Amino acid sequence: MQILDGKSCSEQIRQEIADQVSQLKSKGRRPPHLAAILVGDDGASETYVANKVKDCQQVGFESSLIRFDKSVSEAELLAKIEELNANEAVDGFIVQLPLPDHIDEHKVTVSIDPRKDVDGFCPENVGNLCLGLPTFVSATPNGIMELLARYNIETEGKHCVVLGRSNIVGTPMAILMSRNTNPGNSTVTLAHSRTKNLKALCAEADILVAAIGKPEFVSADMVKQGAVVIDVGITRLADDSRASGFRLVGDVQFDSVAEKAAWITPVPGGVGPMTRASLLQNTLKAYLRN
Repeated sequence: MQILDGKSCSEQIRQEIADQVSQLKSKGRRPPHLAAILVGDDGASETYVANKVKDCQQVGFESSLIRFDKSVSEAELLAKIEELNANEAVDGFIVQLPLPDHIDEHKVTVSIDPRKDVDGFCPENVGNLCLGLPTFVSATPNGIMELLARYNIETEGKHCVVLGRSNIVGTPMAILMSRNTNPGNSTVTLAHSRTKNLKALCAEADILVAAIGKPEFVSADMVKQGAVVIDVGITRLADDSRASGFRLVGDVQFDSVAEKAAWITPVPGGVGPMTRASLLQNTLKAYLRN
């Protein structure tokens, strides 16, 4: 078993971006600018956005964090999005999800200018992904593809099972792995909680991407000997033996599955850092397009 180390790989990507930004600044150009809108005080969202701001500082980006109370009206939030759409000094921005129940997430998503949609969630960018046109790919699938590429994982002709069909991870991941690219050229099965014979199907996969959102769902008997296992999930489980009172786990039972896998991503330190690095890559892409 070998580890697909997303932490070290993302550090390489951030250094590459920092070098490019440094060259741009030396030519008198302004740095790329990423903005984030945070609504409410959800702890996980707070941490995630704080990490994004930290990443921007590390690579030389400008960053803006725009906070709203959870009682903010939908109209006020949409007005801020329109303001960012029109702000030529902002290259890309994200609206951190989830949003309060009284705000329509779809309405928010479609209001973002596709040229600044560095999360890759809006319909135009998703449509371009499906058609193989230039676009912003959702950060998590893009990060996984980058990880596979940098570790030279062979994907051509392999059977890839993507477990989970979300619009953010599972569906775009299946599209990317089936494309005539490298990585790619896999035969892809998009599976989910309603798939019949799910355990047996996963056990046939040469590459298994677990993004079902259920902690430690994938057990060793669901994994083929020598498979590549990508664990997208991350969940806090109570653990009184730890000072923090919890432990982080993925969608995969790491210890037992690692004994069968040829390659596996850890949690934490696998897909998560690559997702953050991909957001920086998308922001740089948006900047260079401008």
